[in-house]
Amino acid sequence: MEEAIVLYPSPPIGHLISMVELGKLLLTQKPSLSIHILITTVPYDSGSTAPYIANVAATIPSIKFHHLPTVTLPSTKTTHHEELAFEVLRLSNPHVREELLSISKNYTIHGLVVDFFCCAALSVAKELNIPGYHFFTSGAGVLAGFLYFPTIHNTTTKSLKDLKSLLHIPGVPPIPSSDMPIPVLHRDDKGYKYFLDSSSSFPESTGIVVNTFASLEARAVKTLSEGLCVPNNRTPPIYCIGPLIATEGPKDDSGSRNGTTLECLTWLDSQPVGSVVFLCFGSLGLFSKEQLREIAFGLERSGHRFLWVVRNPPSDNKSVALSANPNIDLDSLLPEGFLDRTKERGLVLKSWAPQVAVLNHPSVGGFVSHCGWNSVLEAVCAGVPLVAWPLYAEQRLNRIFLVEEMKLALPMNESDDGFVCSAEVEERVLGLMESEEGKLIRERAIAMKIAAQAALNEGGSSRVALSQLVESWKHK
Repeated sequence: MEEAIVLYPSPPIGHLISMVELGKLLLTQKPSLSIHILITTVPYDSGSTAPYIANVAATIPSIKFHHLPTVTLPSTKTTHHEELAFEVLRLSNPHVREELLSISKNYTIHGLVVDFFCCAALSVAKELNIPGYHFFTSGAGVLAGFLYFPTIHNTTTKSLKDLKSLLHIPGVPPIPSSDMPIPVLHRDDKGYKYFLDSSSSFPESTGIVVNTFASLEARAVKTLSEGLCVPNNRTPPIYCIGPLIATEGPKDDSGSRNGTTLECLTWLDSQPVGSVVFLCFGSLGLFSKEQLREIAFGLERSGHRFLWVVRNPPSDNKSVALSANPNIDLDSLLPEGFLDRTKERGLVLKSWAPQVAVLNHPSVGGFVSHCGWNSVLEAVCAGVPLVAWPLYAEQRLNRIFLVEEMKLALPMNESDDGFVCSAEVEERVLGLMESEEGKLIRERAIAMKIAAQAALNEGGSSRVALSQLVESWKHK
């Protein structure tokens, strides 16, 4: 029978893209594989995946998509996406079982690969005697934190938000307890339990595939490989196969993105090499109108060239978008006269930019980012230094690792309520583009770009890890 791998991503488009890229990578190592991707639906907008799925299905025949039936959620008070995702994915287990049984009629399934939110499906894989793997779409430092999380849980009875102390996790710098992801800050929250259960499931898996490379996070990778984050020597094999980034995002049928791409790349062509600061905050990051104005004043006063992606403020003051709204009136959002005063050295784009193409453009010399791991890897592969401005999820951890461990970023420092003033924006832009520290970070970023390529080349650490993963299936 034909050999297959089943991939099971959680619903947001970013997670799906990462899984598809993993599938494509596995096909480069073993072209005869059949890749099957399970798709769930959630009762909130997680980004339209249909055009992207249609494009992948049409262009890569070895990747097949299986849409699981929609589950009915019991009445719930929670509006936290993480909690809803865990609940939907837990309730989807019977459908996952049916689908795996159906696929196994025609294929030998070498493994079920789940992401962090889909860990409940590992029990189904175990029952069906299918090896279960985690695909961790953040870095090794964050993985160290999650593997160590049950130990933290067992050593305190307090909520992390009340600890007000540093967490000492093997392999990473000390972490202020308040910098842990929001769902794990409140011990009594349902989200906390989901994260604890998910973290506890990692040692039960056959292996953990991580989207990083050894030289980017040398200390964390070494610590993980030595099994120091999980007690009783229970760490499964770790496969660092990154950097895995999508060369292009989801296809957009409107054609508007093609126009944006042309506009911003043409504008960049006319700017001096390394002179432009690029500001972009991911598919979910949103700022209030007040915060947008502070960014504008900071950029204006810095005197530097900039390319800035602006999205509409959230209606309920959340920092995470439910869906992008392209109808943006920049004049009403930004300070009066700002666009006019900066038109010679700045370009403001609405909602979206072709991030990989922009980061790889010679004119771009710095990146103010929300520190989503995909964006971090894209900057690393382009050799662009960062200013780290985390907004949600595990991004505060990424800021610590980028600034203190990898030394590829300057930190954007916010006030206690998360607000960043214009003076801080100005100072960080100037620091990145003009200071001695900025120069050192830039040199490290260029060196890390070379290291990233080396990891993926024949004989490189990530290429070796990938072949070890594929080889391990022969012995199951």
